Amino acid sequence: MNHRITRRQSLKLIGATLAAMMLPSVPLLASTGGLRQKLPPIGMGTWRTFNVGSDPTLLDARTEVVKTFFEHGGGLIDSSPMYGSAPDVMGYTLQQLGTPESLFSAEKVWSPAGGSAREQVAELKDRWNVEHFDLVQVHNLTDWREHLAALQEMKAKGTIRHVGITTSHGRRHSEVEQIMTSEDIDFVQLTYNITNREAEDRLLPLAAERGIGVIANRPYDGGRLIKNLKRRGESLPEWAQAECGCSTWADFLLKFIVSHPAITCAIPATTQVEHMHENMRAGSDPMPSADARQRMAAYIESL
Repeated sequence: MNHRITRRQSLKLIGATLAAMMLPSVPLLASTGGLRQKLPPIGMGTWRTFNVGSDPTLLDARTEVVKTFFEHGGGLIDSSPMYGSAPDVMGYTLQQLGTPESLFSAEKVWSPAGGSAREQVAELKDRWNVEHFDLVQVHNLTDWREHLAALQEMKAKGTIRHVGITTSHGRRHSEVEQIMTSEDIDFVQLTYNITNREAEDRLLPLAAERGIGVIANRPYDGGRLIKNLKRRGESLPEWAQAECGCSTWADFLLKFIVSHPAITCAIPATTQVEHMHENMRAGSDPMPSADARQRMAAYIESL
């Protein structure tokens, strides 16, 4: 027990120090008492990458990935009951590492998972081994009216801190817009990357107008973007370092996303410690200007 407390305290100090030194944080208006919380711009996804069952070697490998995330001051980790054993794997990693203060735990409820929203949240808390979730989202808008009403009641009672909705692959944007306009939500999660910018037209301006946090999923388009660039041997343009602070394609693709003023954070997923280092460094200043972002998008379109 004493060993675990010591490791937890150590992680808290590491996370707080590195977050302050390395990562510019995106301000987020919290929903209670007018308090402000800051989230680092690079979060972590768990889709596919953390669905590893009970394999001890893979569990320890994922623990090292999470450890690296926290050592860089990481905050938001996103999971779902749809992701197989990912919630259990998060529980394992937090048991090994302790729960740092920087963690912003984000989960989801969805109808095929079985049980009411309240039952799903209770089960997921046990799987993560956490006392509460910072954010619970309605996964892909499944039965969103019923689930969102339940989540809002839980938020009012202090059981969860924030509520939101998710979509991906550019689907159901009209319905997302309607929910953002008519419902009291704190976050929306959607697909946004340098080759999928549909959200710029209406959803991102609406989020900025209404003070809704935005989580960008599929920042590498399921890995295809960065894999194709590396496989083709494409080199970063010479101006990327000077104008955007980019030294890798991870920098280039992630900085484009999180430099948009309406984006709260991006959630790349990885199974490798080396790639986690790359992802987290992309959250450091300098960030691209509006003109540089246009140049970045034009460059990718030209390839």
